[in-house]
Amino acid sequence: MSAIPSEQSPAPGAVPRTPPASRLSSALYQSAWRWHFYAGIIFAPFLVILAFSGAMYLFKPQIEGFLYQDMLTVREVGATSLSADELIAKTMRAYPGTAISSVTFPAQPESTVKLAVARNGVSTIMYANPYSGNIMGILNSDQTFSAFFKKMHSELVIGGTWANRLVELAACWGIILTASGLYLWWPRGKRALWGTILPRLGKDKHGKRGSRQFWRDLHAVPAFWLSIFILILILTGLPWSGVLGVQIDRLANATNTNYPPYAFSFADKPESVTVAKDIADDVPWAAENLPVPQSAAGAYLRLEVEDVVGIADRHSVQRPYTISMPQGQTGVYTISAADGKPRNSATLHIDQYSGAVLTDVRYADYGVMAKAVSLGIALHEGRLFGLANQLLGLVTCIGLIFISASSYFMWRRRKPSGKLGAPGKPRDNRAAIGLLVIMLAFGVLMPLVGLSIVAVLLLDWLIIRRIRPLKHWFSV
Repeated sequence: MSAIPSEQSPAPGAVPRTPPASRLSSALYQSAWRWHFYAGIIFAPFLVILAFSGAMYLFKPQIEGFLYQDMLTVREVGATSLSADELIAKTMRAYPGTAISSVTFPAQPESTVKLAVARNGVSTIMYANPYSGNIMGILNSDQTFSAFFKKMHSELVIGGTWANRLVELAACWGIILTASGLYLWWPRGKRALWGTILPRLGKDKHGKRGSRQFWRDLHAVPAFWLSIFILILILTGLPWSGVLGVQIDRLANATNTNYPPYAFSFADKPESVTVAKDIADDVPWAAENLPVPQSAAGAYLRLEVEDVVGIADRHSVQRPYTISMPQGQTGVYTISAADGKPRNSATLHIDQYSGAVLTDVRYADYGVMAKAVSLGIALHEGRLFGLANQLLGLVTCIGLIFISASSYFMWRRRKPSGKLGAPGKPRDNRAAIGLLVIMLAFGVLMPLVGLSIVAVLLLDWLIIRRIRPLKHWFSV
C-alpha cells in the first residue's frame, strides 16, 4: 500500500508552497532593501563628508590650541590684568578704524582675550594679551580652522541655503538608512553569532576571501554596534538645521519647554522683532530666538564694558563668556555663555545706561526640551564629558566612514555590467505600498525627506520609465 501524503509532507515531486506570511515578509525585506540601496547610493558621500568634518571639529580645542598657540596663550601671566576698557582703548589706538562688536573673556589666566571686530569691512578676530594689551594675533573669522570645518559640516564649504538644505537632507536620510539597515540586519530564522554580531572575516563556503559575504559583514556588523551612536549624533545635530531646526524651536516655544515667561526679570516679554542671535555672539541655542529688550534712552552715560564685567561676575556667570556691544541708542549689552558646560549657559541683556538686568536666562530656567537639546548639542560638539565624549564621537564618525566605504565595495561586488545593480522590486505590491506609507510618514516628520520622496517618484514616473537607456540602467 502506498503512503498517503500528509499536510506536512508534500507528495513526491510537488513544489512546496511558500506560506503567504513568508512571501509578504520577503517582499517587505526586498522593498526595504531597495529604499536602503538608493538612499545609500545618493547620500553616503554626503554622510562621509559630514563624518569627516564632524570628527575634525570635535577636536577644535586641541587642534586650534596647537595651530594658534602663540595667539591663544601668553608666555608670562601677570599679577593683574588690564580692564576691559583699557584693553579696548589700546587696541583701537593701535589699529585705527577697528570696530569691536564683542569681547570674550577666557576661563584660564594664561589665555588671551578674544575680540570680534570689523576691519575694513572684514569680520576679524583679534587676540589680546590681557596683561599688556598687545595684540598677539589676527585672523580672518571665515578662514580659521574651526570656521572652515564648520562650513564644511553645515554648508559643504560651498556655502548658501541650498548647500545647507542638502546637508540637512543627507542627515535626515541618514536616520532612515540606519533604521532600514537595522531592519535588514535583524537575524531571521536561525540565530547565529557570526555574521550577526561578529563579522565573518575568513574564507566563504567557496573558499574565497573578499566575497560579498565578507563586505556585507564589514558593513552590517559595525553598523549594528554603532547604530545607536549614529542616531544620537545625527539627532543632536538637527536643532541647528535650517528647516527641521526651526520646527523644533517653534515646538519648544509653543509648548513652553524652551524658556519660561519669568526669564524676563524687569518687564513683560518684549514684543520685539529682534532676537538674541541677531545682535550677540556665542548665544546658547535655547536663547537664540529670545526677544531683545531695549535700553531706556535718556540723559545717561553709557556703561563701560568693565561695569558689565562686574555685573556678570556678581550674577555668577561662569567664564568663558562673551559681552556683545549695544547697537544704537536703545541697544543692550548682551552677556552670553555657550561654549562651556551646558549647566553654565547664560544669556543676560543689560540696559546700557542703568545697568539693569532686563533679561536673565540660565540653564535652570530652560524647559524640558531646551535642556535636552542643550545637552544634545554639547554631546554633538564633544563638550559634555570631556575627552571621553570627543573619543566616542570620533569612533562614531570613523565608523560611519568605514560603513559607507564597505557599502561601496559590497555594491561593486554585486553590480552587473551596464546596470546600476539595484535590488529587484518586490512581487507583492502590498509590501511596496506599505513601505511607501512608512516612508511618507518619515517625510511628514522631516519635511525635506518628504519633498525628496515626491521628487524621486516623479523622476521615476516622468523620466526614467520613458527613456530606454535610463530604464535599462535602473532595471535589475
